[in-house]
Amino acid sequence: MLGRGRAAAGEPPRRAWLLRVLIVDDHPIVISGCRALLETDPGVEVSEAEDGAAGFAAFFASKPDVALIDINLPGLSGLELMRRILEREPAARIVIFSMNDNPVIAARAIEAGAKGYIAKNDDPALFAEAVKAVAGGGLYLHPEMARQVAFLRAGANADGISTLSPREVEILRLLAAGRTMAQIADLLDVSYKTIANNCTQLKQKLGARSAVDLMRIALGAGI
Repeated sequence: MLGRGRAAAGEPPRRAWLLRVLIVDDHPIVISGCRALLETDPGVEVSEAEDGAAGFAAFFASKPDVALIDINLPGLSGLELMRRILEREPAARIVIFSMNDNPVIAARAIEAGAKGYIAKNDDPALFAEAVKAVAGGGLYLHPEMARQVAFLRAGANADGISTLSPREVEILRLLAAGRTMAQIADLLDVSYKTIANNCTQLKQKLGARSAVDLMRIALGAGI
């Protein structure tokens, strides 16, 4: 009989603990940097994908404990990828990371189901800490970002973007990226009429007269 915690002859040694992390980002240098930060711990196993479609497939193939998803993926964005993953796996632990440190975007990511939000200009030393906090069942926001998000939720700012739903923020982002309403409908897997109605509502909420105005507002907010 084997002793407790010992492997049989010929078997590879078993790790007592393994944290599986999936990184979805379209920049190889970013993926390499994240991998380097995480793999200093031998108990972490990293997989990767470079776009939304590949990220969706990789998530259900590797069953990660935590998925780190860039918000600005080409085509299917990080927020939409997260929505589709959570629709199929509601318990998924997802951290959104982005070049954007706008608390409005962070708040929308959390409301959409993210367990954490990391700005790419945050201290790299906090990166692994954030991943492990989320893996352990917690939430993670940088303390200053958490403070700003708290002010938003308390109604401390009058920014119209803070009133938008996660889906409306996603549509605004795609408009700013130059997508047509037909293309947005295809990417989000909804009807053209639904997107047209959403754009009408966006104009009303943001005081915009045209799609060009919506693009300007989105670019000004860093979406």
